[in-house]
Amino acid sequence: MKINIRLVYLYLFSFVGLLTVVIGSVRMVDLGLKVFVFTESDRYEYAAPKMPGEPPVDEQAIREQARRDQTRNRQREFSNAFAMIVVGLPLYLYHWKTIQKENRKK
Repeated sequence: MKINIRLVYLYLFSFVGLLTVVIGSVRMVDLGLKVFVFTESDRYEYAAPKMPGEPPVDEQAIREQARRDQTRNRQREFSNAFAMIVVGLPLYLYHWKTIQKENRKK
């Protein structure tokens, strides 16, 4: 059996593209589940220790800051997952279609 370097390259990059799409899709589904189903899954609460003579802490401001941080983090996760899908899908499709064309020629 003769090893064709071009065919190895095509299969390798097709696999990389497919893997990128799968990872991006898994991250997108994970984010969707966190946002719509398991809404408390990525919320963390803790009580900061109070020092004697320290002025009272504005709990509402802390909660609002935590909510904004959570929103920014979700947007960051979504953009990363979407970018993985947008880059991986054309990479996979191009190389896989090229492999299919070469197989039809034989």
